[in-house]
Amino acid sequence: MKPKLSIVVPCYNEEKNIPLVLERFRKAYEESEVKDFELVLVDNNSKDNSAEVLKKELAKKDYSFARTIFQSIPGYGAAVSKGLLEANGEFIGWTHADLQTDPADVFKAFHLLKKQKNPEKAYIKGRRKGRPLLSTFLTFGMTIFETLLLQKWLYDINAQPNIFHRTFLEKIKQFPSDFSLDLYFYYTAKKNRYDIVRFTVVFPKRQHGVSSWDTGLAQKWKFIKRTISFSLKMKKSLR
Repeated sequence: MKPKLSIVVPCYNEEKNIPLVLERFRKAYEESEVKDFELVLVDNNSKDNSAEVLKKELAKKDYSFARTIFQSIPGYGAAVSKGLLEANGEFIGWTHADLQTDPADVFKAFHLLKKQKNPEKAYIKGRRKGRPLLSTFLTFGMTIFETLLLQKWLYDINAQPNIFHRTFLEKIKQFPSDFSLDLYFYYTAKKNRYDIVRFTVVFPKRQHGVSSWDTGLAQKWKFIKRTISFSLKMKKSLR
């Protein structure tokens, strides 16, 4: 029997977080009302011991709801996309492996989705709370830029989790390989008049490891420039 919900978690050099992610998902799953759940952990060609940790942890019977796949193409978007395409659930989505978004939020999002008048035309997305002032300011700036450029109200674009019915993938014409995937999916949902439901998620500090992009002002600016470049290309393709 196919699972009701599948969640993709991209993993790049997350050897210390993987055991915590699995345990937190196990606990949240057991406490939820979801009967059939699948967790897809995507090893995005990690350079640390993530592959070995995944193999060891997934051998435990407590994590029978989880499996792993490998994506050799680098990039957050590439990892999430492959996971979504290989997920088996009726409803699918993704979140991060850094535990800055609580796995329990996934099940809160799914509960909200089920309450919608038409769950197949709903898109559930987190709204972050508790972020540093600089990050909040930059997010506000990107909100204004993307909203003016794409003529859709788009705020806190990179918030997690994201959950929707699997038929939403039929609307996706391209799968960005980087962090602009969040923007493209969010915009596509808006464009196709999905019911966008946002809910508050607490955003604490990362527990282990370091972010692959959010490591200082230089990396933030690099990330912003890449997103702007993608946004301009996307705007051009929509003409």
